[in-house]
Amino acid sequence: MVLIQSLALITAAWFVWQIIRNWICKSSLDNIPGPKPASWFTGHLDQLFDRHGWGFQDELGERYQSVVKLQSVLGRKALFVFDPRALHNMIVKEQYTYEPSDWVTTSIRLVMGPGVLASYGELHRRQRKMLNPVFSIKHMRHMTPIFYRVAYNLRDGMKNHIKSTFQNDVDIVHWMHRTALELIGQGGLGHSFDPLKEDIPYSNFAKAMKELSAAFFHSTLERMTLPFLVKLGPKWFRRWLLEWVPHQRAQRLKEISDIMDENTRKIFFDKKAALEAGDEAVKEQVANGKDVMSILLNENARASEEDKLSEEELLGQMTILVFAATDTTTTALAQTLHILAEQPEIQEKLRVEIKEARLKAGGDIPHDELMALPFLDAVCRETLRLYPPVTFITRETRKDTVMPLYRPIQGINGQTMSEIHVPKATTIIIGIRASNLNRSIWGDDVREWKPERWLKPLPEAVTDAHIPGVYSNLMTFNGGGRSCIGFKFSQLEMKVVLSVLLDSFRVSMTDTGKSVIWNMAGIRYPTVGKESRDAEFPMNIMPVEG
Repeated sequence: MVLIQSLALITAAWFVWQIIRNWICKSSLDNIPGPKPASWFTGHLDQLFDRHGWGFQDELGERYQSVVKLQSVLGRKALFVFDPRALHNMIVKEQYTYEPSDWVTTSIRLVMGPGVLASYGELHRRQRKMLNPVFSIKHMRHMTPIFYRVAYNLRDGMKNHIKSTFQNDVDIVHWMHRTALELIGQGGLGHSFDPLKEDIPYSNFAKAMKELSAAFFHSTLERMTLPFLVKLGPKWFRRWLLEWVPHQRAQRLKEISDIMDENTRKIFFDKKAALEAGDEAVKEQVANGKDVMSILLNENARASEEDKLSEEELLGQMTILVFAATDTTTTALAQTLHILAEQPEIQEKLRVEIKEARLKAGGDIPHDELMALPFLDAVCRETLRLYPPVTFITRETRKDTVMPLYRPIQGINGQTMSEIHVPKATTIIIGIRASNLNRSIWGDDVREWKPERWLKPLPEAVTDAHIPGVYSNLMTFNGGGRSCIGFKFSQLEMKVVLSVLLDSFRVSMTDTGKSVIWNMAGIRYPTVGKESRDAEFPMNIMPVEG
């Protein structure tokens, strides 16, 4: 009893000290302007993680300067950043000073394993070194026939749905999610999750993948406690402890983790056995050994001992690969089709370009020609600029540092600052969407969807800013050593699916009167109405005559 009371007193004292320290101790960040926090306890977190909080993020990007002071839990200082030089410093020059936040990597590691998104420092560098060659242009060319095969199954499945139900209204998110999972299944793992030939309910695995992003994003309790819980003894003890946590979302995250682990382990060991059995066994697999994991396993077998990935690391790469590729591709495709449904003249112009390219190729458009189609490329770039699937990511400083600025900002006291002294353990929110919508760089039409901006040279202000994104002066796929390793894979998926769908169907909005709302999350998603939490987007599809 005395021990429990002592622990309670120590915990209370620590809690009180955190409040006092954050509120009364001076900080080099105090002079940076920012909005007042909504809560003394959670600061701006509830606004930042509100699924309908687009207005708050827009205010940060439009009303304030390119670095904004926010507050985290118990008054801890945080910075919302979209200044291009500051971004370059964070994600390229001082990558190991600005590492991902503990709650993010801890969550990923607990649910998906020790993959590339959950690693730091030298371990992360070693994993990236092994993965980088797998996503080369050479391998993407091998992927193209696989992606076309999946896209044609999607086309046939949607046609069968129309014939069997006598309805042209479909849930486009349902079909795009199934397609994205099958694309990463065949192209990434050499495994088929879904034949797509008919309208079937989600499998347990597909349902788990669909729920995961929102479960992470909207769980304040997990964000606050996971960095501490991961230190509580060995894995078996934490697992036992979790069984007793009376929290519905925590239990669902555990179920999702179990489902993902069970499925990826079976696929992994089947693949490993086929590779060990030789060429004939590999040829019997879905992708004939040309999928990402087959290539990775072969590369890993040839690597030196210090560069080899462990079995748990390889399993972690598989799970993270499926998670990262499924929801982002689903969102990107659904958002593009949403825009095209509302702008039929743009849709028709794109359809003409695709049909002409298919006619010239005598069938499927080869990889290099598909990637070079100017209007299709412009539509994809502009959609990913204005509507990035991931709106922000977080970092935390591992030591005191100095953040240089592209444009000086004015402090609360009127002082002009061209650099900011950032203390150790400061939370940094990298504003991906805010960078893509930076009016001072992109111009006054920054919030308009205008694919034609990509059909001519970009404004000098954009090129001069040297935005460190790995893709098209955008932060959509991040940049530096932690950029999205599969962005070329994602681009190819989008263009193959759009080329097949638009050659076969016209898409339009339904006339049911249902309003579709895009929700903020780890990866944004649409719902019918503001109250619903289920990802859904009813859309009308009509076969193209002839």
